[in-house]
Amino acid sequence: MASDPKQDDIDYHSLCDLAFEHAPIGLVLTENRVIRACNRTFAEIFGYEKDELIGQSFRVLYASNDDFEQIRDVGLQTLKGGGRYTDERIMPRKDGSLFWCRFRAHSLTPDDPLSKTILSYADISDHRPYIALSARERQIVTHLMGGKTSKEIARHIGISPRTVEYYRSRLLKKFNVSNVTELLAHLGGAPV
Repeated sequence: MASDPKQDDIDYHSLCDLAFEHAPIGLVLTENRVIRACNRTFAEIFGYEKDELIGQSFRVLYASNDDFEQIRDVGLQTLKGGGRYTDERIMPRKDGSLFWCRFRAHSLTPDDPLSKTILSYADISDHRPYIALSARERQIVTHLMGGKTSKEIARHIGISPRTVEYYRSRLLKKFNVSNVTELLAHLGGAPV
């Protein structure tokens, strides 16, 4: 006995919706960095209700405008090449607490990667405890992840190259690593 194709489509779409909504990782669909759809897990990871996030700029998920702007370019070239981008980063929850998450992105529009993007987030703080960074340390790390030199970082944020070197040295000591490559690997900004 053949099944009704229309019924099969309804069942298939219902199953897809169910899978999206109850996936064990946070899933979100964006258009130009605006949240168009997300699942419950994504909202819970960040401490929000889904309705609070739909239609919001991704800015709501970053500690500052600078963080939001700087992170935009991290991985953008990989996405433009049609690839998928993955990293691990520290993100703030709605209550201001910080946690480690694994972030993955895939653009549906490689020529304009941020136009339509599928993202996943997994809270990995159980495996990777958060070590507090000052706002300036976070700023330096973000630029290091973007491949910038100390001089470029200094110019961009308006401090001296010597001050950038001071913060780099402080970060190396804080994470007990001997160079920036190890630091970024430890922070998830470079392959281990």
